[in-house]
Amino acid sequence: MSQHNIVGSEAFDRSPFVIIRSVRTGGMRRRQTRTAFAFIAGAAAAVIGGIVAAVVAFGPGLAGG
Repeated sequence: MSQHNIVGSEAFDRSPFVIIRSVRTGGMRRRQTRTAFAFIAGAAAAVIGGIVAAVVAFGPGLAGG
């Protein structure tokens, strides 16, 4: 087991141990928007690929009637 050198109430202190640098306010929102857009584009590509595969697989049977 690992040993930790925690002294006193250091583990329960409310102040942050690491100073967080300030970042631009819209950065996370832009990242979420980009991720959502990529997910939607991937889903659309999968749907179009499925339709194309279905047409290739069943096309001759549908055209022959």
